[in-house]
Amino acid sequence: MLSFLNLLLHDAFFSAIPAVGFAMVFNVPKRYLVYCAIAGAIGHSSRTVLLQFSMPIEWATFVAAAIVGLITIRFAKRHLAPPLMYAVAAIIPMVPGTYAFNTVIALIQLTAQSQVSPELTAQVIVNGLKTVFILGALAVGLALPSLLYYRTRPII
Repeated sequence: MLSFLNLLLHDAFFSAIPAVGFAMVFNVPKRYLVYCAIAGAIGHSSRTVLLQFSMPIEWATFVAAAIVGLITIRFAKRHLAPPLMYAVAAIIPMVPGTYAFNTVIALIQLTAQSQVSPELTAQVIVNGLKTVFILGALAVGLALPSLLYYRTRPII
């Protein structure tokens, strides 16, 4: 239990750093940087918790992005600021860089060979699809709370 809590604190701290860094790149005012860090830490830590419970990374990313969307709507209402000001920087730590990198490396190795390798082709397809699905989960998960919260017409 203590190692799991240590993992979460470690994950939250090290995911808050890029969230603040990208918030600074996106010119978020200084007084809101803490909220970007909080949203990034909660989002990435919730994905880590879901991954520890054997949820696939695509679904864990979707749920974590939805949590970030809900949190940033609360921050936006409190500070009268747009929710995307917090949300875009907060989801940056969940971008699937490793899968995208492995896809590109396998593609380069595939093109450097004289004949097609089934192993490299499978690696390109698996990592490429994982990258696309994780990015889609980030986009839909982040947009869904705003779409439901800011509806002007009833759902039914």
